[in-house]
Amino acid sequence: MATQQPIPGAIPIYEDFSRCVHCGLCLNHCPTYRLWQLEADSPRGRIRQMMLVNQGELPVSEGFVDHIDKCLDCRSCETACPSAVNYGMLVEHARARIERDYKRPLFSRIARNFVYRQLLPHPERIAMVAKLLRFYQRSGLQAAARATGILKLLGLAERDLLLPPVDSHFFFDQLGKTFPAQGTRRARVAFFAGCVANVTFTGLNEATIRVLTANGCEVAVPDGQFCCGALSTHAGVRDVARDLARRNIAAFAAANFDALVTNAAGCGSTLKEYDHLFTADEPEYSAAAALAKKTRDVTEFLAELGLSASLKPIFARVTYQDSCHLLHGQKIREAPRQLLRAIPGVELVELPFADICCGSAGVYNVTQTRASLDLLAEKMTCAKSTNTQIIATANPGCLLQLRAGVEIHKTQQEVLHVMELLDRACANSPT
Repeated sequence: MATQQPIPGAIPIYEDFSRCVHCGLCLNHCPTYRLWQLEADSPRGRIRQMMLVNQGELPVSEGFVDHIDKCLDCRSCETACPSAVNYGMLVEHARARIERDYKRPLFSRIARNFVYRQLLPHPERIAMVAKLLRFYQRSGLQAAARATGILKLLGLAERDLLLPPVDSHFFFDQLGKTFPAQGTRRARVAFFAGCVANVTFTGLNEATIRVLTANGCEVAVPDGQFCCGALSTHAGVRDVARDLARRNIAAFAAANFDALVTNAAGCGSTLKEYDHLFTADEPEYSAAAALAKKTRDVTEFLAELGLSASLKPIFARVTYQDSCHLLHGQKIREAPRQLLRAIPGVELVELPFADICCGSAGVYNVTQTRASLDLLAEKMTCAKSTNTQIIATANPGCLLQLRAGVEIHKTQQEVLHVMELLDRACANSPT
């Protein structure tokens, strides 16, 4: 029998599992436990299964895979845990083990291979697929498919609602450029553009750069940057994640900057944990740790730097939905709220259960669509109760999910990234 290849990067040991004392304080914070009230789909239940698999007492079975796949990896349990269990590391290692040891159904293997290995690591392929999707959306094909009911017949109607609208122009064109600070330069930052965001959130990336430059930041957008590897990491495709990390480390190594800034909470969380993908004896480890230390979410960075730009009033009631990987992964709660309160005229209304996942969770809304939409329904009920005009958040995936929620549940609210709202308030903004 062939020897199994070891899983690279951070490997949990017994103490990492046993730190969970099964107190149950995480239960009401876990989205899937809130939905189904099943111990096996709670953090402590999953930790128990992962520990047994790690000790060789439980096989990597279909049931185990199902329970681990149903986890959103939102890490809300980490925030609630009094024992500081590093659940994110545990579940990502479990998924790497599944990727190595479990043979998924044929269609799943084909889809995962295409997304994680053939698409996300290749910017030119992302652009090509985006152009095809844009044709589908703007040629009338999407409208016809929705009107005829064929999407419902194929079981794709709900997923179609979650498709991001593709931009008219792509942010890929901005790679390699540097944008000067307005007024006195207060900082020089490198901007991380993401992967799919280059074709679906060009406007958000441009707004983020305008806000940064308006507040005295010179913004470099290094060429040669790739997908951060967050989706691959969360899916257990660790070899791809490590390769993407190496490429990004090389791309940003040549740039002289005070901080690596991102407007995507999921990307930021992964970039801040790049060193987890390597062991301390690997040559990439020190460079990965150095890049991780320089990474800042844009709300975190601006809150620390302080706003210097003149802001126009925006008279609106605004509620804020915490992005899971900003709040639970990066432990940042106050920074985005601080920036929203700084906008004249904004009345910030706290969202009930703002710390519970909206159901986006990377590709969760595609792989676990029913559960995702159930979580979204709860989120939109809470959002509607705030009687606000705007829902703000700090992650592109959350934006897509919440915008779909507004359309599905007819709440008549606008969904904006914190940077988009700040951009509207900046005196020199084109909007």
